[in-house]
Amino acid sequence: MEKHELEKKIRDIPGFPKAGIIFKDITPLLLDTKSFKQAIDIMADYYKDKNITSIVSAEARGFIFGGALAYKLGVGFIPARKPGKLPYKTIRQEYELEYGTDALEIHEDAIKFGDRVLIVDDVIATGGTTAAQAKLIEKMGGEVAGICFLVELAFLNPLEKLKGYDVFSLIICDK
Repeated sequence: MEKHELEKKIRDIPGFPKAGIIFKDITPLLLDTKSFKQAIDIMADYYKDKNITSIVSAEARGFIFGGALAYKLGVGFIPARKPGKLPYKTIRQEYELEYGTDALEIHEDAIKFGDRVLIVDDVIATGGTTAAQAKLIEKMGGEVAGICFLVELAFLNPLEKLKGYDVFSLIICDK
């Protein structure tokens, strides 16, 4: 199966979650064993020689790809969660939304100085959540070894917020 075949597994849902939005639904890809496996295998192949020590992913769908990729690469997985969802002491990073702010937290002992951390998510839209994860990693002394997405919504220019980072997107959507 080629990359363009994986792209066919992404379903467009017009008007979700509100009018004017075309939601990229990844569940058909997840349901297809061969497609999901191939997506993880391609991502793992890209990062296999980059000395990754752990993977950070934001809830909720990022956990799907981040967890599977961490398993495949044989590295640890670090969940980035909304405030108040983690049981131990946390480090927080706020970020801007279209109308307001939000924040992500990770455990304060999850990243050590010099760790090479890969950020993994399902879809990148505007880049704000990913930029917040990168700031968290760097604040804790880690190095962002790369940023990986299943789908990049290129028409929203998300890489503007991620300049200077090695970004790999398996599927790039121009509309």
